[in-house]
Formats: sequence, structure tokens, C-alpha cells
Amino acid sequence: MATDLVRTIEFVRTLRTPHSERFLLRAGGADIAAIDIHFRPNGAADATVILFEEAGIADTEVPALLSRIDEVILPDISIGERNLSFTVVSGRVLGAFQPDQMNASDKP
Repeated sequence: MATDLVRTIEFVRTLRTPHSERFLLRAGGADIAAIDIHFRPNGAADATVILFEEAGIADTEVPALLSRIDEVILPDISIGERNLSFTVVSGRVLGAFQPDQMNASDKP
């Protein structure tokens, strides 16, 4: 059963390549998670879901969240069909780092 949080999630695509996509998951105007999806040549996909600590998503909400992701952005594949897998990580965002923001001493 989906919680109110899971039902209200918006999916914002931030990156798309021929073999991958990245989405931010938003609820109540705040970023709550990110997902990176990698599509394999055989039609399967592997996804990494990063739950942002400050969103307070309970472990018990994760199955409903994964089902919603499957339904909304991956309707042609599913865990049940054994062609979709998820790795779920919880953590905090430290920042976004761009090459032009690195100091010369930071470069390898």
C-alpha cells in the first residue's frame, strides 16, 4: 500500500543518454531521492535509488516507492518479470561538483 508521500512524488528527469537516465524525486517541493537507471542491451535495467536522509523516508516505505518508480518511469519492465533490479542507498547530499569548480591542487 502506497503512503501519502509515495503517492505525491514527482519525477524530474535531469539526464538522459542512450543507455541511462537520472531522475530527482520530489515531494512537497523538496528533493527526497535520486535514481540512476542503466538500461542493458537485453532490455533489462539496473537502478540505484539514493534516499536523502533529510527526507525521512522509512524503510517500510521503500517497497511502495520502488513499485511507484516501476509503474511511472519503467512501465515496460518490472522486478516481478526479473528484468529490473534496484539497489537502495540512504545518505546525505554533500554538493554537486563540476570540473570548472575544482582547484588546480584538486586535479589528479
